[in-house]
Amino acid sequence: MNMFELAGGFTLDKSQGAAQQVYDYLRSAIVKLKLKPGMDLDRAELARHFGLSVTPVRDALLKLEEDELVDIFPQHGTRVRAVDLESARNAHFLRLTLELEIARTLAQHSDDGLVEELQGFVGRQRACLERDDMDAFAQADQAFHECMYVAARAEQLWRFMRGKSGNMDRLRRLHLLQTGKAESVVQEHADIAAAIARSDPEGAEVGVRRHLSGTLSELVALRERYPDYLVGHVEAVRT
Repeated sequence: MNMFELAGGFTLDKSQGAAQQVYDYLRSAIVKLKLKPGMDLDRAELARHFGLSVTPVRDALLKLEEDELVDIFPQHGTRVRAVDLESARNAHFLRLTLELEIARTLAQHSDDGLVEELQGFVGRQRACLERDDMDAFAQADQAFHECMYVAARAEQLWRFMRGKSGNMDRLRRLHLLQTGKAESVVQEHADIAAAIARSDPEGAEVGVRRHLSGTLSELVALRERYPDYLVGHVEAVRT
């Protein structure tokens, strides 16, 4: 994908900060695998196509570097990083720790409105599968989990966790390309919602652990299939 194609879907909202919008756009493109490891992100070229000065583009790239999604080489340029497995492992540990407790809490105080909302996201994902829309499928996936955080009054934890999950998100996106993975995600979401509906904290925890650990259990196969995407020692990553 060249820079012209990259900038094609970008519309600047002048009521919001430009740097954050560029960051959100580039992060989404990286997570969706539209920007592949090793791709150069030329600061001046990005600014030109986004219709911005270099400053907000620079600030966006610096934030992406903090997320371990790009490497910035002073005086040389910026390049999309391969998936860092240690970063992914840390993000997985953080998310699993949070969501085990959130799922348990929600199951202890089951709410019909929440269950209906979660089941709605499951239905959306099934519809996405039928029309093979993986972008919309991934969005519904995130919405399912965000709904749980909101219901547990942990929105700040959701935002914090999301900021740390770029590399794990890329791994999950690669995993979704495997036959049967998307279908299993839908079933796992349905199982979590069902456990919450029947006020079963232990069942909700089991469902979350199974759901979140699936990708890391497939690292060897993912690395063999996508060697350009993954860096780091597979054996150092534990589920």
